[in-house]
Amino acid sequence: MGTGTWWWVAAVVAAWTEVLAAAVLLRARRPGPGTGPAEAPPGPEALALLRGGRRAAVTVALVALHQQGAVAAGRKRTVRANGGPGRTRDPVRLGVHRSLRNALGLRALALRPEVRRAVGGLRAELGRAGLLRPPGRQRSARLLLAAAPVTLAAGLVAAAGAGDGPGLLPVLAPGVPLLLAALALLRLPPSTRTARRLLAELRERHPLPEHRHEVTDGRLVLLYVALHGDPALALFLPRFSRDGGLSGPG
Repeated sequence: MGTGTWWWVAAVVAAWTEVLAAAVLLRARRPGPGTGPAEAPPGPEALALLRGGRRAAVTVALVALHQQGAVAAGRKRTVRANGGPGRTRDPVRLGVHRSLRNALGLRALALRPEVRRAVGGLRAELGRAGLLRPPGRQRSARLLLAAAPVTLAAGLVAAAGAGDGPGLLPVLAPGVPLLLAALALLRLPPSTRTARRLLAELRERHPLPEHRHEVTDGRLVLLYVALHGDPALALFLPRFSRDGGLSGPG
């Protein structure tokens, strides 16, 4: 083999190494002792985080605070504090309430430092329970996956510069599967298979009722909002979700 071909082979090996390292980083951790979902069922904010990320968790926290009279809809699709947070010790609810020194929209509220810290702590707990991929490992994996095509391109440039690079078939044979594998790994959701199975089981066990009068327990309302999102908001809290900007357009 010529020098250009050796450059290409080295680039392919390096790129596949990056993809395989990313796959190892994206593997879900096994739950530690006493941290699995069976031992400690996730609360509504945690379930919402698994389903829809930080904004979904903040939405459930706002619904819980609204049930206690601690927040209300403000002007122009914002939410404002309407009293103290009560006896709640939930860190996400406390972080959300402390951030409402002024009326805020849901997007801005979810980006407040106290909210981000509280949700970050919840995310870490779910990571230890094997329900979420750790954010640091996911960021590192994405960097490796983004570097893999660059490594291939650098190998092609080096091979072309040597004047005896590989032909079309030797380029496509390892390059196309590698790019497809990198794309598949990039599309992996933050939640693990265990988390998705848990959400599916809970949705099957708690389908959204046809009428809100069928549910009188506020804790069940939080569970429905955590599992079903906007349809549950429209059913149980149509005015608050609309005026407070909690539900999406339409």
